[in-house]
Amino acid sequence: YPSEFLMQKITEDNQIPVHLHVSVSLQYVAGLKGRALVEFFHSNIAEVENEELRHLMWSSVLFYKTPNMEVMACVLLSTKAIYFLLDDSFIHADEHQSDFWNKENSDCENSSFHLSCCFVLKLNDLQSVNVGLFDQYFRITGHSAEQIVTCLTRDSYNTHTFIQQLMAVLSLLARTPSPEPVDKDFYSEFGSKNTGKMENYELIHSSRVKFIYPNEEEIGDLAFLVAEKMDVLTNLPSLNILLYVLAFQVNHVEGSTQNTSSLQPKTLILTSSDLFLFDEDYISYPLPEFAKEPPQRDKYQLTDGRRIRDLDRVLMGYQTYPQALTFVFDDVQNQDLMQNLTLDHFGE
Repeated sequence: YPSEFLMQKITEDNQIPVHLHVSVSLQYVAGLKGRALVEFFHSNIAEVENEELRHLMWSSVLFYKTPNMEVMACVLLSTKAIYFLLDDSFIHADEHQSDFWNKENSDCENSSFHLSCCFVLKLNDLQSVNVGLFDQYFRITGHSAEQIVTCLTRDSYNTHTFIQQLMAVLSLLARTPSPEPVDKDFYSEFGSKNTGKMENYELIHSSRVKFIYPNEEEIGDLAFLVAEKMDVLTNLPSLNILLYVLAFQVNHVEGSTQNTSSLQPKTLILTSSDLFLFDEDYISYPLPEFAKEPPQRDKYQLTDGRRIRDLDRVLMGYQTYPQALTFVFDDVQNQDLMQNLTLDHFGE
């Protein structure tokens, strides 16, 4: 350990997405290759001597305790735990979460020493993994609110690869087998159906970790919500969601020394007649078992919606992935031009 193939794969995966900015400490990690990367893992991150690094991924992450703060992380999967190597700026930006993040090392901040904090979720504490719509993100859940993390990969390939690696590592865990199921009688079998919770597709791994995938009802709920915004509930069956993708909306910041832009995470939904941008809560749904009350906000909140017929042109940048698209719409909002022209010019 490790094999040449694994070292080459981890080196290839060790690339920060070009559109996201990270601190100097994480840039240092991204500069490591091959054996240097594995040695860095064993000397700085690994908690036990005999654990093996199996997978590396760069992803935006959200914590259940800080649901409004998306932060870049280097996610390392080993045979013992999942490690989230985070920007040090994340701790200082969210001062009121001092009970969540340990700040013993804050005396280092004025030195040339660059600090990263590492959040650890041991595989033995892992209870379930919720995969988001179209594999755009996944949520890892442990025993408590502190152990809920969503990885916003915005990439079905990265999600799929991580889930496959995680399942392989979980297969190595020696867990006590589940107790034999008790034979249910007729009344308990059919009397507990009205829980009001939507049943998703569940795959229970041999390690007893649940892998939960969305079902068709979730798309149906989303279509109903979109139809509600479009006010077309009458012909709901004809409404098709053509595309669901996690993207960023680019907001240009003017007045700065250089023309910088900030990226706002958005969910883009395309139907046959409209284009919508939603603010989506990726961390609170489905509700964890220990949640005492529903989340503060709805899962989907509409921020913008435009008709495709008002779309004038689409501008495409020439840079490599991720691609920048600019949608240019006509200024006329909520007006049917043809109807007005007919009345004014061709009616009696």
